[in-house]
Amino acid sequence: MLALFQTIDLALNLYTWVLIASAIFSWLYAFNVINSRNQFVDAISRFLYNVTEPVLRPLRKVLPNLGGIDISPVIVLLIIFFLRSFMWTTIYPMVA
Repeated sequence: MLALFQTIDLALNLYTWVLIASAIFSWLYAFNVINSRNQFVDAISRFLYNVTEPVLRPLRKVLPNLGGIDISPVIVLLIIFFLRSFMWTTIYPMVA
């Protein structure tokens, strides 16, 4: 049972880093720090978009429009933090 919880925790931790990378990449893209015509940059952009957008899109529909500020990644990070804490402090002690 511990292996299952550790695997779920690892997946949530990896997704946290993907969200952070996506946010940083979007800032670099928005401020023209990286070349958007580069194939490697485009491949990273498509990967990050395809991995994060299915989770972020429903939140963007619910959250109010704040102009150019997108807080949906922050909300997802808070949800992931809550799930990881809840899993280890509440669910795992009951199961183990």
